[in-house]
Amino acid sequence: MRLANLPGRAIARARVLVRSDEPSLLVVAALIGCLAGVAVTVMSRLAQWLHVVLFAIARDDFLSAALAITPSWRVLATAGGGIVLGGVYWLFRRSQPIVDPIEANALHGGRMSLRDSLRVAFEAIVSNGSGASVGLEAGYTQVGSAVASRIGQRLHLRRADLRTAVGCGAAGAIAAAFSAPLTGAFYSFELIIGVYSVANIAPVMTAALSGFLVAQGLGAVAYAIEVPNALTLRAVDYPPYLILGVLAGFAAIAIMRLVTLADVAFQKSRLPRAVRPLVGGLIIGAMALYTPQVLAAGHGAMHVNLVQAVPAGLLVTILVMKIVSVAVSLGSGFRGGMFFASLFLGALIGKLFAMTVTFIVPTSAIDPAAAAIVAMTALGVGIVGGPLTMTFLALEATGDLAITGIVLAASILSAITVREFFGYSFSTWRLHLRGETIRSAIDIGWLRGLTVGRMMRTDVRTVLATMPIDAFRSLFPLGSTQRVVATDPDGRYAGIIVVPEIHSEPSSTEAETIAPFCRNADKMLYPGMSAQTAAKVFEKAESDELVVVDDATTRQVVGLLTEAHLFRRYAEELEKARRNLAGES
Repeated sequence: MRLANLPGRAIARARVLVRSDEPSLLVVAALIGCLAGVAVTVMSRLAQWLHVVLFAIARDDFLSAALAITPSWRVLATAGGGIVLGGVYWLFRRSQPIVDPIEANALHGGRMSLRDSLRVAFEAIVSNGSGASVGLEAGYTQVGSAVASRIGQRLHLRRADLRTAVGCGAAGAIAAAFSAPLTGAFYSFELIIGVYSVANIAPVMTAALSGFLVAQGLGAVAYAIEVPNALTLRAVDYPPYLILGVLAGFAAIAIMRLVTLADVAFQKSRLPRAVRPLVGGLIIGAMALYTPQVLAAGHGAMHVNLVQAVPAGLLVTILVMKIVSVAVSLGSGFRGGMFFASLFLGALIGKLFAMTVTFIVPTSAIDPAAAAIVAMTALGVGIVGGPLTMTFLALEATGDLAITGIVLAASILSAITVREFFGYSFSTWRLHLRGETIRSAIDIGWLRGLTVGRMMRTDVRTVLATMPIDAFRSLFPLGSTQRVVATDPDGRYAGIIVVPEIHSEPSSTEAETIAPFCRNADKMLYPGMSAQTAAKVFEKAESDELVVVDDATTRQVVGLLTEAHLFRRYAEELEKARRNLAGES
C-alpha cells in the first residue's frame, strides 16, 4: 500500500514546492522545455519523412526547393492528405472547437486539453507532410503548451503560474524549431502570456533554453534563414525600409482578408467539411505542377529565393501563387499556421521592393538581402504579431546586430498599421470570426469568471405584487428596509418596491395593491452575466440594486445584486490581475 501511494505523495510534495518555492518552478519549466523540444523533433521528422515518401525527394532536401515533382502524379499526395483529414473531421464532427494557447491563456486561465492538442499535432503533420501550404509551428506550440498545461494542472498551479507554464511550453517549442531561444522566449511573452514581467522571465527563458538544447542534442533540423552576404546599413538608408514596414503591414491585412474570403468561399460552397480538404489538395497539387515552391511552409523556397538571383517576374508569380496556396490550404481545412509562410512571403515582398526602388532610383543603395529580412520580419509581425519576437528572430538568424534597429522600427510600423486598419493578428482574427473579442493573450478570463451568480446575494425576501398597500406598510415600516422584491402569483419577478415611496403615497382604499409601485419590472440580471454586462444593465436601469432571475422565460428570483458591490468586486479582481502581471505576491 505504501508503494502504491508513492506517486501520489511525490505529486503532493511537488505541488507544495512549486507553489511556495520559485526555484522549483524553474525545474518544472526546464522539464516543460525539454518535452517541447522532444515534441518538435518528433513532429518535424515525421513531416519530413512524409515528404520523402510521398514526393520522392532526398532525405535531407526541402520539398519546396525541388525543381519539379516527378513523376507528376505525386502531386496528388496533397489530395490524399486532404482525404485523411476529412476522415478525422468526420470522426470528430460533433466535437467542440479546440482551444489554442492564446485562447487558453486569455479566457481559460491556461487550461488546455492534451488529447485535443495531440489531434491538432496529428492534423498538422498530415497537412504539412502531404504538401499543404501550412507550417508546423501551430502544432509545435499547441503540443508544447498542452503538455505544460497538463503538468501545471496536476501540480494545482495558481492561475497566473499555469498561464506562465503554458507560455513556457510555447517558448520551448519555438526555440527548438528555429534554434533561437530569445525568439522562443519573446514569442511567449508577446503572444502567449501577453506581458513581460520579472515574475515570468526566469521560467520562460529556462524553458526556451531547455527546448533549444534538447532539439540540438536530438539532431533536429532547425528552420534556418540564411543571408548571402554581410549587411551594411547607415542612418541615411532607413527611410526606404520604414516605408517597406508600412507596406508590409498593408500586405499582411490583405493576406489575412484573402484567407478569410477563401474560408467563406469553401463554407458557402456547401461542400461537406470532410470533403473540403480533398478539393483544396487538388487545387494545391495543380499549382505544384508549375512550381513546388507552393508546397509546405516554404523553408527550401526561402533559401532558394534569398541566396539566388531570381527574375522579378518569377518572384511575382511565386508570391501570388504562394498567397493563393496558403489561402486555399487554410480555407479548405488543412491544419497549420502562417508563421513561416509569412516569413517566406515577406522575403519575396522585400526583394521585389528592392528591385522596384533600384529600377526607379538606380543610384539607390538599398540592399536586396536587407530588404528581404526587413520585409520578412515586418510581414511576420503583421500576421503573427510580436515585434520583439520577429526582431530577435532576425538577429539570431543573421547574427548581424546592425540590422536589428531597422528591423525593429519597420516591425513597429507594420504592427501599428495592422492595428489601426485591421485590429487583429491572424490568430486573434480567426477567434474573432468565431465570435470572440480577444485581441491578445492578456488574461480576461477572470473578468468572464466574475459573474453575477458569484456576486449576488441569495437571501432575498419577496412579496406578492397583489398585496394591499396597508398590509405592505404594516409588514415593512419606514426604516425597516429600503427595497423589496415583488413577484406575481406564479413566482415570476414583477419589479422592485421602494419602501419610502409607498409610504409617502396615501392609500385610497384597503383593496389597492402595491402593483403600480413596482419598478424595473423589465430590468433584471441573470446568473451567467459578466460584470461588464451587468454594469451596463445598471446604467440603463438607473438603479442601485437589481434582481437576479434564473432566465428570461421563467423569471424566478434567485438573488439580488447592488451596483456598489459589483464595482467593489470588480476593483478587487482588477487589482489582483494587476499584481499578477507585475509579478507581485
